[in-house]
Amino acid sequence: MKRSLIIGCLIAVVLPTCAQRELSLDSCRALALRNNKQLSVSRINQDVARNTRKAARTKYLPKVDAVGGYEFFSREVSLLNDQQKTALNNLGTNIGMGVGQSATDLITTLVQQGLLEPQKAQQLGQMASSMTTPLVQAGNELGNTIRDAFKTDNKNMWGGAIMVRQPIFMGGAITAANNMADIHERMANDDLDFKTQTTLYSIDKTFWTVVSLQQKQQLAHSYYDLVKKLNDDVHKLIDEGFATRADGLKVDVKVNEAEMQITQVENGLSLAKMLLCQLCGLPLDEEISVTPDTSPLLTSLEGSSNSSSDEKPYYTERPELRLLQNAVDLSKEATRLIRAEYLPHVALTGGYMISNPNVFNGFERHFAGVWNVGVLVQVPVWTWMESKYKIRATKGATAIAELELSDLREKVGLQVTQGEYKLREAQKRLSAARKNIQSAEENLRCANIGFQEGVIESTDVMAAQTAWQMAESQKIDAEIDLRMAEVNLRKAQGTLTN
Repeated sequence: MKRSLIIGCLIAVVLPTCAQRELSLDSCRALALRNNKQLSVSRINQDVARNTRKAARTKYLPKVDAVGGYEFFSREVSLLNDQQKTALNNLGTNIGMGVGQSATDLITTLVQQGLLEPQKAQQLGQMASSMTTPLVQAGNELGNTIRDAFKTDNKNMWGGAIMVRQPIFMGGAITAANNMADIHERMANDDLDFKTQTTLYSIDKTFWTVVSLQQKQQLAHSYYDLVKKLNDDVHKLIDEGFATRADGLKVDVKVNEAEMQITQVENGLSLAKMLLCQLCGLPLDEEISVTPDTSPLLTSLEGSSNSSSDEKPYYTERPELRLLQNAVDLSKEATRLIRAEYLPHVALTGGYMISNPNVFNGFERHFAGVWNVGVLVQVPVWTWMESKYKIRATKGATAIAELELSDLREKVGLQVTQGEYKLREAQKRLSAARKNIQSAEENLRCANIGFQEGVIESTDVMAAQTAWQMAESQKIDAEIDLRMAEVNLRKAQGTLTN
């Protein structure tokens, strides 16, 4: 029984500890970068741009296509017209009629001239008629054979081809398309950098807000303990007759104010933690506590904005500037691509084609093919100045992008300069706050001693406690402001990386 009780107590102590997640600045950044959906979208866009660039490289290589098909026609192609077909069908008959008519005319002439007797003429006519019949049959058969030889039999047609196309000169369109693909890939990388810095900036701001509220929560409890102790002392003096009830009411008001401050700070801390959980991809109701970063505060400024424009490193570090520079380069390549559309295009073609019926051997019903090689040249002749207008439009887009880039450069320069000023102000404010803390602690110590000795009233002690609380709060704000000034400056310089 005693052992079970001990185990239960250990579990009760360990469970609340395990339920709370300890988060440092680095762990918050890692969680945010891993769970942020916009960053996941940017990574997918990176992969898309990479594959698009690889696809653009294939434009330099020859393309091979294979095509095949079948067609049924209701009528076949005929190389002979209807009259020619009829003539071939009656070839023997026509020849027989001609021969018979010639023989009859010859016999009639001979009879009329008295060179041939009628009886002999009749016998000769019968002999010519009997000889013409086989000739007619043979002629008709020969005509049918010739007609069938011209028959194409192409109602059912099969065909196929393998074609090769190799660009030789496309006016620079392929080079421009590849350059645009490279720029799109760089833009995808810059977009990922931009979203990464934006995410880290949001995480840092929220993290230091939570740190500030945690410290103010501790300060609020410390102030409450001071006021509560003073309240107990004043009520003891009231019981002994050394203080009035008015003094006790004044202290009671301070106790109520301290309790309200604790409530306000705890509510703000809860909301800030929920926001931090949302940015880190954690459940909003998860119990967390943050561990302040112990890295030293920034005490010097690097890359001063007073240097010349060519020496400012943040012009290459800021992803927004790189994105606009890529937009300028992309617009220039778009101009080259449009100009290429109106230049001569030259391509080498080749392939192998097959068909059935075979058109190369009397339309026989077998597959047969032929090789072919050629050069294709396309030269635009007249486009009604379309190319000129399109090129002017793209050059205008390039000019707009260059102006936007120049404008953003100036704004970034102002942001960096402002960030440096803010950082110097935060450093001075922190130095002053630390000095004020020393004065406030000494003032509070003297007030407590004077109150215990009875030479100082409770209102003076409360004023000293309030001044101490304000000095501590200002020191916390100054430390957090210095951290945020450093984050803002790094964000402006484009060096806020994980």
